[in-house]
Amino acid sequence: MFIFEVSTSMEDKHAFRFSPATLAVPLYFVLFLWIVFWFEARFGYNFNRYGIYPRTLSGLRGILFSPFIHSDIKHLYHNSIPLFVLMFSLLYFYRTISFKVLVYGALITGLLTWIIARKSYHIGASGIIYLLFSFIFFSGVFRRNYRLIAVSLVVIFLYGSMVWYLLPVEERISWEGHLSGFVTGILFAFIFRGTGPQRIQYDWERDDYEPDDFDRRFDEQGEFQPIRDDENREEGGD
Repeated sequence: MFIFEVSTSMEDKHAFRFSPATLAVPLYFVLFLWIVFWFEARFGYNFNRYGIYPRTLSGLRGILFSPFIHSDIKHLYHNSIPLFVLMFSLLYFYRTISFKVLVYGALITGLLTWIIARKSYHIGASGIIYLLFSFIFFSGVFRRNYRLIAVSLVVIFLYGSMVWYLLPVEERISWEGHLSGFVTGILFAFIFRGTGPQRIQYDWERDDYEPDDFDRRFDEQGEFQPIRDDENREEGGD
């Protein structure tokens, strides 16, 4: 954003499923950003005034419009790829809650930016990028699902350097928008931690699990206790 044996539910079994919308939504969203930028450049418009201008009534409209406005082609290009990748990941791995996270998260990110940011026009989709980055990473941590933790590690590997831009390292970059998206992502990851894909629960972790003879061979430290000779004799006598 610039200034200017496993117990699983049916839901878990089908949590990760590709559909045309998984690819179409991020693709069309990014395409729409480029169309808006082309329209500005082609017809000489400047939509910057529709960005978030903090703590003014007119600046509230930027909560809706600012993600679609970019200052230049470099700004738009740098936002397009991570936005596509992270939105695709959200729709694939968190399909059932993806639109709640995306829509409500974007609104709250914009509102927080409006509250805390400097008196300038804040534009760009990077607040949403930080929202998705934070949500995907912390959701894997909170849920303790090994597949989602793997996704979290991939996200950190690809975009971990983004954390530096949560700080005011460059004057023209809206670190307030980044921070707002990041905090909102953590909040949503915590709120929705019980919805969508969950950690696989094994039979022996259930409260109603009854161990069989083999399981009883393990002591409290998890060490296997072999059958003693006297037990063998007893079993043979029976």
